[in-house]
Amino acid sequence: MDGTGSGNELGAFLRAMRERLSPQDAGLPSLGTRRTPGLRRQEVAQLAAVSIDWYIRLEQGRVGTPGAAILDALANALRLSDAERAHLHLIARGAQPPARRAAEPPASLHAILDGMPSLPAYLSDFRLDVLARNTAAAALFGPDFGPGINVARLTLLDPGVRATQLDWDRIARETVGNLRRNLARHPDDARLREVIGELRSESAEFAAWWEDHTVQDRSHGSKRIRHPEAGDLTVHYDNLTSPDGADHSITVLTPVDEASAAALRTILTDHANRLGGTRLRPVAG
Repeated sequence: MDGTGSGNELGAFLRAMRERLSPQDAGLPSLGTRRTPGLRRQEVAQLAAVSIDWYIRLEQGRVGTPGAAILDALANALRLSDAERAHLHLIARGAQPPARRAAEPPASLHAILDGMPSLPAYLSDFRLDVLARNTAAAALFGPDFGPGINVARLTLLDPGVRATQLDWDRIARETVGNLRRNLARHPDDARLREVIGELRSESAEFAAWWEDHTVQDRSHGSKRIRHPEAGDLTVHYDNLTSPDGADHSITVLTPVDEASAAALRTILTDHANRLGGTRLRPVAG
């Protein structure tokens, strides 16, 4: 039976995407008047380097699950946006597309970090790799905390950091659940699998918690931190997700009470007074 009915969402989406695209938009010559708008099926197949017969069957819903690479070739051929590319992968194979290695967080996210001088904040990706942090985060976590640090590795593998986290078991389990959630969204990401593989090998707690299949969205909560100089403070953490389609997020810490706010002010003041002095050991975000 032909799969061109209303139930074939993939076919309907592909037709809509090619019908909105002119040959000129796709870099093809325009050869005379066309009876229908947009690209022909054979032109999409040519641009994506697939056979015309296979592409026709794909639109008709008569092929199996396409691979991620082929779907990306179609996305490029049809000039899909990031949101449209993600939708194509979801309706065609039920999974998020592989992360594009060149994806960079918008410059506006860096501006947001710098615009919060009194609140520790950092920018990370779905692998929990830190991409940037503001001065307040350097004051609280130590100047070694920043790009090149992975929050999951820091939390699970550094015993000194573990000592600063007074709610370590809960925070660590949240981290494990967050990584499992992110793996379902980015199953083909090599860097994410590398981080998870290392943690399963190096941390007995991570390995045990990974096997219980906990899934968590670590978007908001509170925790207690033991600072080496200012003592204990309690903070809320909020993860603000970017709408850029690449799963970047800004984690912001805010003091829960006046005592914690006073401790944070002391930390920031001391950091400003000794810039270039003794380096503090980082504490996990």
